Amino acid sequence: MLFDIDKKPSEHFAAIDDNGGQLTYGELVWLRGELASVLPERELVFCLCENRVGALAGFLSLYDCKDVCLLLSAHIDNALLQVLDETYGPSYYWMPEPMATESGFERIYTYKGYILCKTGKTSPSLHSDLSMLMTTSGTTGSPKLVRHKYGNIESNARNVAKVFGWTAEERGIIDLPMQYTMGLNVINSHLYAGATILLVEANLMSPLFWKFIKENKGTNFTGVPFSYEVLNRLRFTRMDLPYLTTLAEGGGKLSDTLFKTFADYAAEKGKRFFATFGTTETSARLAFLPPEEATTHIGSIGHAIPEGRLILMDENGQEITESDVEGELHYEGPNVTMGYGTCIEDLMQGDEFCGVYATGDLAKKDRDGYYYIVGRKKRFLKLFGLRVSLDQSEKIIKEHFGIDCACTGDDSKMRIYITDDSLKEDVKHLISEKTGLISTSFEVKVLDAIPRFESGKINYRQLG
Repeated sequence: MLFDIDKKPSEHFAAIDDNGGQLTYGELVWLRGELASVLPERELVFCLCENRVGALAGFLSLYDCKDVCLLLSAHIDNALLQVLDETYGPSYYWMPEPMATESGFERIYTYKGYILCKTGKTSPSLHSDLSMLMTTSGTTGSPKLVRHKYGNIESNARNVAKVFGWTAEERGIIDLPMQYTMGLNVINSHLYAGATILLVEANLMSPLFWKFIKENKGTNFTGVPFSYEVLNRLRFTRMDLPYLTTLAEGGGKLSDTLFKTFADYAAEKGKRFFATFGTTETSARLAFLPPEEATTHIGSIGHAIPEGRLILMDENGQEITESDVEGELHYEGPNVTMGYGTCIEDLMQGDEFCGVYATGDLAKKDRDGYYYIVGRKKRFLKLFGLRVSLDQSEKIIKEHFGIDCACTGDDSKMRIYITDDSLKEDVKHLISEKTGLISTSFEVKVLDAIPRFESGKINYRQLG
């Protein structure tokens, strides 16, 4: 079975959620057999996910039965779900019981609050290597999916578990959504090790979150940059969490200030702080910074995970071997997925990436061989003929004022979104000074909050 689940102690908990749900490794083995008896292989299943044991059990069992799941949020916008349904035509849904009741679909099987429903549609043709589907990071209204092949999540789980040194004694906190690539990888790498995961629906600001992880002795936490911004506001470094031994960050670039804050905290308290980096197209993680280097290599993503290779390419497609020279980051490894899908016919396409993925991120390597992300290849404006990085502009504002912000725009003007009206002129003056451009090149707008996806990443499309 997937991750050798059938070889784990059957009575050991695979997952516990904050709604009272529990799932053992033995129950996973049993459910796999149950679903195999009611569902043919190679069906396309839309899995509407919550951080609940029922959602997880269904996905793992369906994956092992060779059915192909598209992982989506159970809270997905109805219009987007309709677009995806019409585009790909799933033959089944694995969904929460209340949603199943509303759908009117034929019920096939029920387990721990989730229902397998039959839509009445014939499953589309699926490539024999296609194992699962995920939405691209930041998808809003687009049917663009990432096509995974067998071996992708397996190799990433194995290598990430090796990097972190996970054992069966871990109790990994799953705060990130399971349909988000980083959240799923945290789950998979713990299950590979035979550990227990703690599935949390309550958000970081809720007392229920902290009550749950304290009662269940959570040992490690993985967050995106926004998660760490929240933790910092909550004065996390002053909390008493004796069982928490590891902090990990991924899903985007953490500001140098926060990176140093948490690296220093971990070093002082005898804990570990891992900076990691990855993409949906690489089944989550592709690089990590060893925790012993966190305080001396602030902001670095480290080097490639086992079995992987990082490559910097210049604009002419030539590999950059010198240190401190920027180029586009490419990754080569067994966790690289097959490519994208935007229509039903794409589900029959073969491997288009062929084990190598161009991330679109600009990076450089220092003399110690550690990599640093410096921006996005396409996140640039050309103002008055000068190339201006939107990512770098965000970093300057966040570092200087300690506020949340987002930068967008076009080649006529940069638009800066902040949440503090009193800083409008100060922000404009700072960014004008740093870029050397006149202040009329910038427009500062004030919002109640910067819009974000469930993953914590900024929703730039909503900002226009």
